[in-house]
Amino acid sequence: MLKIWLLRWKDGEGKMKIIHSIAEQSFKENNSVSEGGRLESSTSQPVLLNQEHEHSNGACLEHGICSHEVLQDAKDVDSNMVNNKIMKKASFKLSWRCKGENSDQHKHDIVYFERGNITTAERSSKQISLKWESPPQTVVILTKPNSNSVQILCAQMVRWLREQKKLNIYVEPRVRAELLTESSYFSFVQTWKDEKEILLLHTKVDLVVTLGGDGTVLWAASIFKGPVPPIVPFSLGSLGFMTPFPFFNIFLDSEHYKDYLDSVLRGPISITLRNRLQCHVIRDAAKNEIEIEDPILVLNEVTIDRGISSYLTNLECYCDNSFVTCVQGDGLILSTTSGSTAYSLAAGGSMVHPQVPGILFTPICPHSLSFRPLILPEHVTLRVQIPFNSRSPAWASFDGKDRKQLAPGDALVCSMAPWPVPTACQVDSTDDFFRSIHDGLHWNLRKTQSSFDVPLDGKSGPSVVNYSADDHDKL
Repeated sequence: MLKIWLLRWKDGEGKMKIIHSIAEQSFKENNSVSEGGRLESSTSQPVLLNQEHEHSNGACLEHGICSHEVLQDAKDVDSNMVNNKIMKKASFKLSWRCKGENSDQHKHDIVYFERGNITTAERSSKQISLKWESPPQTVVILTKPNSNSVQILCAQMVRWLREQKKLNIYVEPRVRAELLTESSYFSFVQTWKDEKEILLLHTKVDLVVTLGGDGTVLWAASIFKGPVPPIVPFSLGSLGFMTPFPFFNIFLDSEHYKDYLDSVLRGPISITLRNRLQCHVIRDAAKNEIEIEDPILVLNEVTIDRGISSYLTNLECYCDNSFVTCVQGDGLILSTTSGSTAYSLAAGGSMVHPQVPGILFTPICPHSLSFRPLILPEHVTLRVQIPFNSRSPAWASFDGKDRKQLAPGDALVCSMAPWPVPTACQVDSTDDFFRSIHDGLHWNLRKTQSSFDVPLDGKSGPSVVNYSADDHDKL
């Protein structure tokens, strides 16, 4: 069974047009497009439809854009099933907007996601608002380990969400064992048993709550290999670039999470769509596509470095099959804009707003005075290859883990993943971003320059004052 998005609009005559369909199964290169807009392939693939429907859909907004998810084989797509299917997850809508009622750019281009699965949108650079169209039913809570205070807060939150909000609760197997050790009351809490259940978790969960720091958000994102439910990140870590909901004192502020969660569950809320990179390691020894390793999704960055070798790394870099440069230094960082405040920043890369769609290309200690970092557009595909004449292998790490050796001839291919990570904002994505770099990095924190002294006669206007060298140093 294929899962297909059908995006529709109303034309000027009020007719419905199916303009686009997106399947969760990736297209292969042997697809071809025939006349009429249908994709043809030897395997079962989703269909790109371009046909008119004479009836209008009442669920579409006045702006005419809506989408529906159809669960059936692509060759049997029937538009009548769109309106008759049963809802199983909380539905919501995303609206792209600009601040200011009088702005010429003030628009409300709205897309519906009836099963809670968010995919990358064209207008991802605008402020995005999420509004629930049916109340959330299921929440998963993910916590950082080895913290007694977080464990206490988690138990309180689980109890409150169950008793006051009547929600179904999922936690990690480790956390469920801790809760049951504390009390048998928590027997209603659900968990998963294996990787197969984790892969289906996004079909059951409406909301993710993280209790920890940015590392907990990275862990939450890594669980979901496809669509990611909206994440509400509470700051219980160190810096907190991705955790805008604060806990200054976990014991004094233990009740504040209720106000935050009330607001999120009630909606609407601003969210940040954080793009991820999809990385493939291609071995030179692989004889066919079957031997290619599974893709790895990263929210911050993928790093290729020299490891324990004392030699410089030698990395050949290509962008859309065009040669870019050869990196000779300690390594290279390919980062998302969300990861621009992490390792890339330490290596001299720029800080970038997380909703700017792009890929950061940041060298690590390059042996060149002219090698400056780059920011590339989101649609490119980057390939980093270890040349056969390299003195030593390189090592790749993905969000700081899953370290893999890259031998001469191996390559790492990176592109933007189709499934971003939506994180809830306390105010909006821009306000949260500036607050994070001010609070986390003390960005541009400096004593303010003092003004000139007021003239002794009290009159306004410029005055001529003679300063000595000592006086100038005091300014």
